[in-house]
This record gives sequence, structure tokens and C-alpha cells, in this order.
Amino acid sequence: MAVIMATKIVAPNIWGWIADHTGRRVDIIRLTTLLALIAFAAVFLGQGYWWMVAVMCLFSFFWNAALPQFEATTMSMLGDQTRHYGRIRLWGSVGFIVAVVALGPVLDAVGSSAIPVAILLLLMGLVVSAWLVPLENAAPVVHVAGSLWQVLRRSQVMIILLVCFLLQASHGPYYTFYTIYMEENGYSRGLIGQLWALGVVAEIGVFLVMHRLLPRYGAKTLLLLSLGLTTLRWLLVAWYVSSPVVMVFAQLLHAASFGIYHAVAIHLIHKMFTGRHQGRGQALYSSLSFGAGGAVGSLMSGYLWSGVGATATFQVAALLSAVAFLLAWRGLRSETL
Repeated sequence: MAVIMATKIVAPNIWGWIADHTGRRVDIIRLTTLLALIAFAAVFLGQGYWWMVAVMCLFSFFWNAALPQFEATTMSMLGDQTRHYGRIRLWGSVGFIVAVVALGPVLDAVGSSAIPVAILLLLMGLVVSAWLVPLENAAPVVHVAGSLWQVLRRSQVMIILLVCFLLQASHGPYYTFYTIYMEENGYSRGLIGQLWALGVVAEIGVFLVMHRLLPRYGAKTLLLLSLGLTTLRWLLVAWYVSSPVVMVFAQLLHAASFGIYHAVAIHLIHKMFTGRHQGRGQALYSSLSFGAGGAVGSLMSGYLWSGVGATATFQVAALLSAVAFLLAWRGLRSETL
């Protein structure tokens, strides 16, 4: 699992550079999804530890390459209608729920051996869908003046990337220990599963209305709202875990800590990394936030959990998102967003 996280830091940037220099982003999506399928199929050829490490490394190198290019292609095809991104992204959340609901009875019946088969079938579906994307509908890459380094040196870009890193790092305790934390405080596994699902449903709800929220309130206001509510969420989880009502409310805040945040972040990255830099812009967002931020957050939460306890760990998570809020509040200019 750590190998997948590590390649998420490196692979998107390599493939993003290739996509931006060749201008053949859809072809790269098709190629990498096919290679990810082939690589993952190797899990059926051996079960040794180092074999699985090698398979996961190869698979995730291609898998993590495709995802940011999907984002860049989607935003390019939307043209001047990028505010509708959320209405497309929500289907990823729907897919997550469908997979969980459909696989639950299968796993109960045949055990965990069904998981690799299910993933393989889903990857096959992904390959087919990638090949159905019409090339003629993908906006051509515009070769703009200026290097990627010149874009990265802009203070607004550096602040956005740092904010994304901090926010994802703050999710470390949640993604790593939330289920364990809730079990230790007397919640059943069934109820915990329902709380996870509630968070996904909440993000779907906000994706449905983001095309209205972005033009009305602006990217900076929505980003600050997301960061502020994320801080509140981690404090509630830290201090009021014994209250089921508060925990339900905290899970509903996933609409802000992921839904609003992700839609705004994709919008800002697309706006700041233009022309031939779009692929690497989305790759940097993926690698620095979900990759590096997720890895640092998970590692940090592990040490804190065993060192100072669960409550303090979620308080540190709240501190990280609060710092991100202050950075965005003081450093971002609304007129540039």
C-alpha cells in the first residue's frame, strides 16, 4: 500500500510531462489504463511478498498516471463551462457507493478472494470507457509562452499547492484510523460503514450544486469555507466522539472537506496551469496533495496515535487545516481566482 502512495508522488509528474509535450493526452490515458490492467493481472501469477510489491509498483505507476490526465482532459473538454466539473466528478462518488454495496454480499459469500477479480473487471471497464472518449472533442493543447518553473514561482500557485498539501495531510488520521477510533469508542462496524457512506453521499450532494456555487461565491470564498469547516470537523471528531449525533454531523462536513475543496482545487489548478502546462498542473496537484500530503499525514498520524493518543492526533489535524485556512485567507487574492 505504501508503494502505491509513493508512486502517486512520482508517476503523475512523469506522465504529465509526456502528455504536455506530445499533446496526446487522451492517447496517454488509453495507454496507461491498458498497461495498468495488464500489470494488475499479474496478481494472479504469484502470491509472494516481493512479487506483490513489484506488481503494485508497476500497476500504480500506470494507474496514478492516468487519473490527473483524466482531470485535465475533462476540464479542457468543458471549455468555458468548467463550473460543471462537479456534475461529472460526482459519478466517481456514485461508483464508489455502488462498488461497496455490490461487493458487500459477494465478500460475505466467497471471501476476500473476490476483490482482485472485481478490480480486474472494473479496470477492463475503465479501459473500454477510455477508448470511447472521442479525440475530436478534446481541446487541442495551446502552446503558451513561459516555462513550468515560471508558473510555479508565482506566489498564488505556491500557496494553492501548499494549502492542498496541508489539507490532505490533515486527512491522515481520518483515512488511517477513523474506523479503529470509532470501534474503540463503542460504535459497531455496521454503523461505522454507514457513516463512511454518509460522507460520500454528502460529497455527491455538493458536487450537484457546485456549478451554481462557484459563479455565485467565487473560488476563494468557497475554499476558505471548505478549510474552516474541515477544521471544525476534526475538532468535533476529537472532542465529541461519544455523541452519535455529532458524529453524523461531522461526516456531513465531508461535503466541505472533500467535495467543495476538490472541485475548487481542480478549478484553480486548471486556471493557473494553462495551455501545455495543464497536464503537469493536475499531476502536481495529485502528487503534492493526495500523494505527498496523504503520505505525510498517514505517517504523522501513526506516530501521534501511539505517542499522544487519538484526541491529540485529530487536534493536530485540525491545526493543519487551520494553518491552510490562514495561508489561503492572507495569501490568495480573489481577483486572480
